[in-house]
Amino acid sequence: MQTTAQPMKQYLLASDFDQTLSFNDSGLVLSEIVGIPAEVFEAKIATLAVQNLVQQGGELTYLLLHDPEYRSRVRREHLMKAGKEVRLKKNIRQLSDILGHAIEGYRFDLHVISASPQEVIESALEDIIPASNIHGTQLVYDASGAVESVVRVNAGYGKVAVLDDLQRLFQVGAERIIYVGDGSSDIHVMLHVNRRDGFTIAVSQARHIAQIAKRTVLSDDALSVLIPVLEEIAGWDAARIRVFFEAQGLLIQEWDRVRADWLTIAPNTPQAVLPSGGMTNVNLS
Repeated sequence: MQTTAQPMKQYLLASDFDQTLSFNDSGLVLSEIVGIPAEVFEAKIATLAVQNLVQQGGELTYLLLHDPEYRSRVRREHLMKAGKEVRLKKNIRQLSDILGHAIEGYRFDLHVISASPQEVIESALEDIIPASNIHGTQLVYDASGAVESVVRVNAGYGKVAVLDDLQRLFQVGAERIIYVGDGSSDIHVMLHVNRRDGFTIAVSQARHIAQIAKRTVLSDDALSVLIPVLEEIAGWDAARIRVFFEAQGLLIQEWDRVRADWLTIAPNTPQAVLPSGGMTNVNLS
């Protein structure tokens, strides 16, 4: 009696870059390279956030295009150098390999969607992830290498547009899209993925993103995102996951599960006023 092989289940896994696949903000690294102090960069970003001039995540692009300090100092080669100096999480290449062909019955195509300039990400992930799988902010340069204009900023809703383009290209169902992110620039795309029954993973405990993501995982190793993927998508239990990691030459040394509930508690009488302004944040874990 012949058996028919089960068809491969195809998924699209998209990940942010800054502080998701890396530890530090590429804007900070770039600022240090061109001699702009970190506190100056952070102050400029904070000002833009208050002014709401750009979508969250697109602040660096705005500075490159409009801020006199950045326009006069930053050239394309500085962006590429910044990519080389960004500190990456461990095992990104192995994550890509495992997602691509090591999980029986599944294939996950890994793409990077980020507001960080394309040159920074390509330089950082050279020989790790193909340039065709990297979707950063696209810039146009003048003859001197300074930023002249912007083609596309992949921040906020811009990430949604890129993800939708990839879905059409790969022709996968919305329920087979996974997004991994860490911060406020990922909120729009995570809500978009969740609304269409996709799967979202936060790699930060920041409340605004952890409350939206369906799972949160914290680690200095990029392979950590495999845990919720194997549990929630492939349906594996902890024992099978540990065996799988060992077969890849890896050992899960610590695996702590903590669920944090964020509550805002206010007095039920209008006369009572707390020193903090009327509300107390309580973290129950």
